[in-house]
Amino acid sequence: MAVTTRLLLAILLSAFLLSAANAIRDYQGQQGHQQGERGTRLTQAQQCRLQRLTGSQPSQRIESEGGFTELWDENEEQFQCAGVAPMRNVIRRNSLSLPNFHPMPRLVYIEQGRGLIGITNPGCAETFQSQSQTFHAGREQREERGQGSRSDQHQKVHRIRQGDVVAIPAGAAHWCYNDGEEELVAVSINDLNHRSNQLDQNFRAFYLAGGVQESGRRIGLRKQSTQRFQNIFRAFDTELMAEAFNIPKEIVRRMQEEQSERGIIVNVREGMSIIRPDEEEEEEFEEQQGRPGQQWWEEVIGNGLEENICTMKIRTNMETQRRADIFSRQAGKINHVGRQKLPILNYMDMSASKGTLYPNALMTPHWSVNGHCVIYVQRGDAQVQVVDQMGQQVMNDRVNKGEMFVVPQYFASTVKAGQNGFEFVVWRTSSEPMNSQLAGYTSVIRAMPVEVLTNAFQISPNEAQRLKMNRGGESFLLSPQRRSY
Repeated sequence: MAVTTRLLLAILLSAFLLSAANAIRDYQGQQGHQQGERGTRLTQAQQCRLQRLTGSQPSQRIESEGGFTELWDENEEQFQCAGVAPMRNVIRRNSLSLPNFHPMPRLVYIEQGRGLIGITNPGCAETFQSQSQTFHAGREQREERGQGSRSDQHQKVHRIRQGDVVAIPAGAAHWCYNDGEEELVAVSINDLNHRSNQLDQNFRAFYLAGGVQESGRRIGLRKQSTQRFQNIFRAFDTELMAEAFNIPKEIVRRMQEEQSERGIIVNVREGMSIIRPDEEEEEEFEEQQGRPGQQWWEEVIGNGLEENICTMKIRTNMETQRRADIFSRQAGKINHVGRQKLPILNYMDMSASKGTLYPNALMTPHWSVNGHCVIYVQRGDAQVQVVDQMGQQVMNDRVNKGEMFVVPQYFASTVKAGQNGFEFVVWRTSSEPMNSQLAGYTSVIRAMPVEVLTNAFQISPNEAQRLKMNRGGESFLLSPQRRSY
C-alpha cells in the first residue's frame, strides 16, 4: 500500500513539474512574441520620424501597348511610415491588364471609366459557365473559320465603374479588362505592413503572362523596378510544365514568352465576351438596400457567422450623394467604405473614403486614432496643414490634382479647399477607422468643461464658451467664413 501511495505521489509530482515547465515555456514564448511585436512597432515608429510631408507625384512609369503603370516611390519617408506602395494603372479601350498576384492586400479606387475585373480566390470552385466567343465582327470571323463557340467555366467576373472601391485580397490572382469607351484609370494602395506579407517592405507583383523589358520602352525606371513585373512561367522547365498541365510543349513555350514589347497591359485583338451577373439587377438591389452589404452584415453579426470568401462581395460605389455618411449643404460630403459596407475589408484591415469639399470649406482639425491616412487629390486643390507631437508643422502646402500624401496616425491635420473646391480619396490602414476632432459639434474641445478651457488657455469664461459653441451643429465638415463676432 505504501509503495502504491509513493508511486501515485511520484506520478502527481511529475505531472505538476511538467505542467509548470510548459507554463514557463509558454510564458517565455509569449514574452518573446510580445517583444517581437514591440520591436516591429519600434522599427515602424522610427520610420515615422518625419521632418517634412509634401504632395508627391508618381516617380516611375512603365509603358505597355495597352496603357501604362505609374508608381510612387515607396522609399519616400511618408510612404515608409504608412507602410504602403501607391500605384496608378491606365488601361486603354479594349485592353487587358494581365493576370498577376501579390503578397499584400490591394485596395483600388476607379477614378475613371468602366470595365470588368476577375479575382480568382484560391480553393474556390468555378461557379460560372459561359460560351467563349468574341464581339460582333470577331464572332462572325470565328464562326466563318468553323470555330463556333465553346463552353467555359470560371470564377465570377465583376463589373466596375467610376467611383467604385475594389478589394483585392493578398494572393488572389486578378485581371482587368476595359470594355468601355474611355480610358480606365485605377489608383491603388498596397498595404506592405499587412500580416499576409511575410517577405519584406518591397512591393512585388507576380505576373502570369507578359513582362517588362529592361531597356528601351521604359521611362525613369531602375532595373530593380522592371524586375518586379516579369512572367513567372518563363523560369520553369518547359517539359515539367507540359507534364503539370498535360499540354504540348509548344503551348508552354507560348506561356513562357516574355513578350516584353507588349508589357503588362495588352491590346485585345478580337474583343472579349465574358459572362457576368445582371448589372441592372445588382445595382437595383444596392439601391434598395441603401448601403451595399449593410443589412447582410447586420444579419451576419446577429447569427455569429462569417461570409464565405468565395462569395464575398469585392466592390461598392462611393459616388452616390444620398449614401453620403457626412453631408453638409454648405461644406461638402464624405462617403466612407469600411467593413460594414464591404465585409471583405475586415480581412484586409483597410478602408477608404471619397470626399468633396465645396470652395473654401474646411475639414475640422483632427487626428486618426487607429491608422495612417493616404490621401489622393482627384480634382481641385487645397491647403493642407499637418502638425506632429512636437508641436511642429511638418506640412503646410497646397496640394493639386494627381498628388498623393500621407497623414500619419495621431498627427493632427486640417484641410481648406481652394476656390475651385477639392475632391479627394483617402485610404486608411484600418477596416474600422476612428477620428478625434478638435473643432465642431463632436469635438474634444466642446466636450470639455468651460473651467478647463478657461485655465488651459488663460481666457475668460465667455471666450471659452464661444470656443466650444461657435460652430453650432457643424461637425467634421465646416462651412467657409462663418463668423459670429
